[in-house]
Amino acid sequence: MTETITAELKMTTLDCADPRAEAAFWSALLGWETAHVQDEYAMLTGPSSALGFGQVPDYQPPSWPDEGGRKQFHFDLACDDVAAVEARAIELGATLADPQPGETWRVLLDPAGHPFCLTSAANW
Repeated sequence: MTETITAELKMTTLDCADPRAEAAFWSALLGWETAHVQDEYAMLTGPSSALGFGQVPDYQPPSWPDEGGRKQFHFDLACDDVAAVEARAIELGATLADPQPGETWRVLLDPAGHPFCLTSAANW
């Protein structure tokens, strides 16, 4: 019998200019606890993983749509009420991306410019 070696993703860390602001935004939007916060680094804990934010000198946000290959990934968030989550995200400091890719997804940019998508939880 061959042993399967796997790894478990425990945390994703996003580069940004202001870890405190990113942590505050994502904590409020996801409802996750702030485990650590300082000027250089912040971390949130969720149900099965963590989300970190690291300060990078001269940080440049990804582009939307991806022009120049700077967007390397984005979050897809399942929502029971997409319009309500979109309104809440904008209230917290997100902006609506332009252009939008279609009718079933809403693309927003977090305060540091990272794109993320909202879609109906029923689609998952």
